[in-house]
Amino acid sequence: MTGRGLRRGLTLGGILLLLVGVPWLVLLGPGPGWPGSWAWAGTAVSATVLIALPVLLVRGHGRARSDGAARVGDILLGVLWVLFVWSLLGALARVALAVAGIAGSGPARAVAAGVLVVAAGLLCWGFTEARRVPRVRGLEVELPGLHAGLAGLRLVAISDTHFGPLDRAAWSRRVVDRVNGLAPDLVCHLGDIADGQVDRRRAQAAPLARVRAPLGRYFVTGNHEYFVDAHGWVRHLTELGWRHLHNDHVLIERGGGRLVLAGVDDPAGTRSVPGRGGGVAAALAGTDGGLPVVLLAHQPKLVTDAATEGVDLQLSGHTHGGQMWPFHLLVRIDQPVLAGLSRRDGRPQLYTSRGTGFWGPPFRILAPSEITLVILRAEPGGVEPSRRISRRRGHAVTGLLLW
Repeated sequence: MTGRGLRRGLTLGGILLLLVGVPWLVLLGPGPGWPGSWAWAGTAVSATVLIALPVLLVRGHGRARSDGAARVGDILLGVLWVLFVWSLLGALARVALAVAGIAGSGPARAVAAGVLVVAAGLLCWGFTEARRVPRVRGLEVELPGLHAGLAGLRLVAISDTHFGPLDRAAWSRRVVDRVNGLAPDLVCHLGDIADGQVDRRRAQAAPLARVRAPLGRYFVTGNHEYFVDAHGWVRHLTELGWRHLHNDHVLIERGGGRLVLAGVDDPAGTRSVPGRGGGVAAALAGTDGGLPVVLLAHQPKLVTDAATEGVDLQLSGHTHGGQMWPFHLLVRIDQPVLAGLSRRDGRPQLYTSRGTGFWGPPFRILAPSEITLVILRAEPGGVEPSRRISRRRGHAVTGLLLW
């Protein structure tokens, strides 16, 4: 094993020990003083999980690609995460009680019971949230220079469907029904379509062929496409009637108006597939600088490149809104925005979806999934073309609605 591999193994081992050890200490350690048989049984379960979890995750998400192992491993990982977070809070509660002069096995048992009750409730709720058809989150966005013929255009975005080990073919059909029910003019998938090869996820992706959008269906790649079968998924979605925006753009035309819809490959593609990788400049090459630009980019951090290229609105996914609180704290280390509509430092408007599906643990805790409906509006009064080109793009938000 190389030095890098050894460091990585030790790091992952340390994380796993923390995920198992902290709940063991708070729930089963010496503090609560449970009967010996209870403590030994709980310790045996903890040791089994400590040994089995890495085996399940490697077998499920490694070369073997065992869906059964992945399902069990992902569920265990989610359960451990929630127990770890609330056990950590329970440990702090025990310290606070001790400082207040309230100590002994009774308070420790009460804290342990509270941790178990809260964790069980959150896991049940989180599983329901992950499996439900997402709510529709809608917003109206003003674009300078938008022609009256395009005003009111309804763009529906889905993202991070992550068709994977847990079969969600029925869920996929319901998602498509809800998308079609919004009467979209344009539908876009913001990447991370699936985890696994096309042949194993075909039934889950099949409903995407039924999406109805008179102005077209477009998609960009996410980082997960490049983990297994990027070319296969690009080819398959094209067969289903979707157009891949591979560092490219199209003109959307209606009622005499035009706007640029551009899309970039995820940066992960640069490391795994020749000819892939993000490229906002390439995607917008040859566009009319006076037209509004909407960019599809899986990762929000590409907004830095979008700002230099005069993009008006960037639509992204990737973050899942953190998916399982408080994992969002780690997401913010890597991405500038967690979720929602934002604009900072003169950058274009950026909308970051929490994602339509989930990845890994089948739980969503304080990070609800969504289908995004963007309604485009013309900026009041318009913008002179010469002024528009010099400043490239201006932005304003007129409303935020939640269905």
